[in-house]
Formats: sequence, structure tokens, C-alpha cells
Amino acid sequence: MSQQYERMLYDPDRVSALTRDEIERLLEEAEKRFELDPNLIRLSSGRAIFVGDTHGDFDASKRVIASYLTPEDRVIFLGDYVDRGPQSLENINYLLSLKLAYPENVFLLMGNHEAYAVTPFYPADFWERLDRELHQRYASVLAKLPLAASTENGVIALHGALPEVENLEAIDEIRVGSEAWRQIVWGDWEQRNGGFLGDDPFTGRPQFGEDHFQEMMTRFGKDLLIRSHQPTAPQSMFGDRCLTIFTSCAYVAVRTIAIVDLEKRVNTVADVIVESF
Repeated sequence: MSQQYERMLYDPDRVSALTRDEIERLLEEAEKRFELDPNLIRLSSGRAIFVGDTHGDFDASKRVIASYLTPEDRVIFLGDYVDRGPQSLENINYLLSLKLAYPENVFLLMGNHEAYAVTPFYPADFWERLDRELHQRYASVLAKLPLAASTENGVIALHGALPEVENLEAIDEIRVGSEAWRQIVWGDWEQRNGGFLGDDPFTGRPQFGEDHFQEMMTRFGKDLLIRSHQPTAPQSMFGDRCLTIFTSCAYVAVRTIAIVDLEKRVNTVADVIVESF
């Protein structure tokens, strides 16, 4: 079965021709695979390539994989694979196929756009175009995505904001729909003092200030946060310890990714390679 999905690496556009039966088999296999991963992915060797929101930008995902997927490296997508962009179905099916083909090299974290069934939002063009059966199948699969990635050299990566939990290991116990989960997939950062700053009156997204950032980074024993989710955020915040990246033409003209050498200590954004394409 994995050989079938490995072919996607060399012929990614084949994903556009998947039949209904093939999509259903893909979802079944992917759900089983995600059940094996913890909420917190731990990375220890090689390089970690962090990819921001792709939002239906199938071309971005193909270019990242073609350039950076190697046996020694890990490619970590930070969520929001669907909606807004022109090829959501191709994008998510391509990434699910790669996860099955290279389960120790490709990791897909959860963003808020993977959880429409939990917290509806707009625009949700991917979800609204699915028939009822496929809607339920995709929702079931994507509800099992991990929530964060941690490196031994000082990095934590996730979609939005840091969850208010006791320690790093507690992320493994976070359940979909909980407040800590909401902080991860929906949370925004504001470049001002304070902890929880309330929900944004327009978007309803929880907002957090630098005090919350500093406290949680200390609890987790981390120096740098890499995240996506928030197109209005500065790329670097909080003393260059919070890096926001985007990898979708739905947001920006220039896509960005972050490359971390897992063998070297990381303290700030200056210790990370941010590449654009």
C-alpha cells in the first residue's frame, strides 16, 4: 500500500485523478496512521523544515516536498491545508498520501481549518463542497492530527498560540474541543503586555500577550516558537523568540518556510533559516 502513495512523490498531480474509492481508502489508511502518533511530535536529528498554512495551495506543498523531503530531514506542516486556495482537495489528499508513504519524515499538525466540525467558520469552501459522507470522513481523520512538535534544541512549533497547561508533556493529554486545544488552533498573539487579552470581538479568536508567551515558554523549557495562522502578525515577535510563517499564495505573494538544524542550539529567530519562494 505504501508504494502506491510513494508514487505521489514523483507524480504529485496524480492526486487529481483519485477515484472516490481511492479517496475513501486513503482516508481509512490515514486515520489508522494518525492514531499511532501522539499529540506532541518529538524531533531529534537531521533538519526540521517547518511549513506554514498552505490553504489549498497545492503548488506550494509540491515545491516544499520536492525541495526538502529527504531521508535525513523532517517536514512539519503547521496546519490549515484546506479552504481559501484553489486546490484544497488535491492539497490535503497529497499530504495524506505523503504521510502514509513517509510516516517518520512528514508530519501534519492540526490547524483550525481542520476542525470545522468542532468550531464552524467562514470561508469553509472545502468543507461546504463535500457531500455528507466525505465531510464526515475527512472530519474524523483530521480530528486525529497531532497538535505540536518539539525539538531537543529549544523549539516548539504549532498552529496558533501556546496552550495554558502545566508542562510540555501535558500537550499529549489535550483533547479536541478543550480550551487548551482552542488556544493552540485558534490563538492569536498581540505584541503587548498581558496574558489572556480576551477574544477578538470580530473574529472570536482568543488573543494573548507577551506575559503569556514568556510564562508558557518557561514552563515548556523552550526558546523559540514557530507558528503560522495569523497573517497580520509581525514575522518576528517577543524579542525574536516567536516566528510566524506563511506558505500559501492565499495570504502573501512570497511564501516562507523555516529550516532548523536539530544539531545546533536555537535561541532566537537568528538561529533559524527563513527561506522564501
